[in-house]
Amino acid sequence: MTTSADLYERMAGRNLPQRFLENVERNGSVEVVNWKNSAGDWVSRTLDELADDAARLVTSLQDLGVGKGDKVVMMIRNRQEFHAIDLAVLFCGATPVSIYNSSAPDQIQYLINDCGASVAILEDDAFLRRFEAVREKIPTIEHIVLIESDGAGDDIVKYSDMIAAEPAELATAAANSELSDIATIIYTSGTTGPPKGVMLSHSNVAWTLESVGESMRTQTDIDDFAGKRHVSYLPMAHVMERLLGHYYMVDFATKVYCCPDTAQMPAVVRETKPNVFIGVPRVWEKMYAGVNAALSADPEKEKQFADGVAAAIPIMEKMTDGTATDEEIATWNFLDEVGFKTVRGLIGLDEVEIGISGAAPIPAEILEWFRAIGVPLSEGYGMSETTAVLSWSAAAKPGFVGRAAAGVEMKIAEDGEVLARGGNMFEGYLGLPDKTAETIDDEGWVHTGDIGVIDDDGYLKIVDRKKELIITAGGKNISPANLEAALKMIPLVGQACAVGEQKPFVAALVGLDPDASAAWAAEHGLEGDDATMEAMAQNPEVVAEVEAGLAEAMADFNGAESVKKIKVLGAEWMPDTELLTPTSKLKRRGILATFADEIDALYAK
Repeated sequence: MTTSADLYERMAGRNLPQRFLENVERNGSVEVVNWKNSAGDWVSRTLDELADDAARLVTSLQDLGVGKGDKVVMMIRNRQEFHAIDLAVLFCGATPVSIYNSSAPDQIQYLINDCGASVAILEDDAFLRRFEAVREKIPTIEHIVLIESDGAGDDIVKYSDMIAAEPAELATAAANSELSDIATIIYTSGTTGPPKGVMLSHSNVAWTLESVGESMRTQTDIDDFAGKRHVSYLPMAHVMERLLGHYYMVDFATKVYCCPDTAQMPAVVRETKPNVFIGVPRVWEKMYAGVNAALSADPEKEKQFADGVAAAIPIMEKMTDGTATDEEIATWNFLDEVGFKTVRGLIGLDEVEIGISGAAPIPAEILEWFRAIGVPLSEGYGMSETTAVLSWSAAAKPGFVGRAAAGVEMKIAEDGEVLARGGNMFEGYLGLPDKTAETIDDEGWVHTGDIGVIDDDGYLKIVDRKKELIITAGGKNISPANLEAALKMIPLVGQACAVGEQKPFVAALVGLDPDASAAWAAEHGLEGDDATMEAMAQNPEVVAEVEAGLAEAMADFNGAESVKKIKVLGAEWMPDTELLTPTSKLKRRGILATFADEIDALYAK
């Protein structure tokens, strides 16, 4: 069994720039960064070319005064320049800090003053205007760099000029950082208060790369990640995209396809056929709903496919643990040939070798469905404070988030909280020693804030966030996440939020799924204004169908904790708003405030 000490030994004192240069030696000719040009064609840069870009940016950043211990803030969509910039900052011995592209001026002011960045690198004029709105209130910023710099003023540094500089000697610059230096600061989403800066060191990231590399190599058929395709569409300010969409490429030479607009992600996935694909539950739920909505146009085919999935679920479980008979394998292969393979190809997941859902619970039924049709979907668990990773298992157990990753220790505290320890545990919250002490105890255990259980096989199940448990008027502690996952299995429902704090019973707000709603409207002859999601949320037949599904959805919950009433909403909740974080986690306080009248109506006598 791999221990934390084993992984520290494998790191051999190499910081991230040094690991990158070793990767260049191994895989310099591998095309690693891919993006679409203005004509819509895919273009790419090899690892050698990326290293050259980084070397030129090192010279330019040093000319701007960036050195050991400085912070460089970046506000950039998922585009090719990010990777060279992030690397160049590290080679300078400084710390890159990526912030969410949706950040408003007041948020930009807070984040920059919190981290004390001296240079800001922005994508375009739209981002620049937000910075200029608070320019006098962010005194630490000495230079602003603009990537798309046509028409930029004299006080703006042009990225095109920086990338034209003479290249620095990277082997020499790599010595500017120690393993203990901060490699990045990831800001929390601020759902429970002001964002906190999670400090991750070179050691944290390197240890995590050793851990996840071993976990994935030992649980899949992948021996070498060089050239494995990954679609980068989640914000680079999020720890999971930073790990899979950047550090994997830095260390393993994965092939990253940049997707700067999340709305284009499904099309990019279909084009690029990723080998490793990660999505928050909503991504997988929308794919699931889209397939089933398309199938519903032909009831006979819909039933045949559903019957095939039902037959395939137990077979896939046996195939996963190696106990399937030749006859069962032949049955699955037949089902794959006549239906599953086509569906995987249509959604672009026919070459996925590792599929992961993370950031929030995914309904077990959806995970089983994807696995049944041949998409190796599994659920992982982690947080910014653990460098994205705590547990994951390729041999997924629906409802669980896998076993501890290589080298990670996990245990359950007396109050049910999940505690973890390992080399991936963060260095602390920037400037917040008291908050750090609340999270990391004297023995090095990180208190995750999640309630969980570990079964006899070592699989972890997350029950809920410790601070999000609903306590009803009767004193009953209830997990909203489990209820919400069940509600989303009602065919017309795409999103859900359970409510009931200090109320006599649990109720819920449920949002219609766009694809399922469109299919229902077509099936029932609704057109025009009558087919909008807002109109359908008021349609008595739609409401009745959702309410009819409530009993089945709540079948596994006891009377005290099950949802008694629901309010159907028509507008889809969008990421990076007052309702959802950028990775589609519920912002419960925002939802409660926005829908206060609707919630009050659920409890009106």
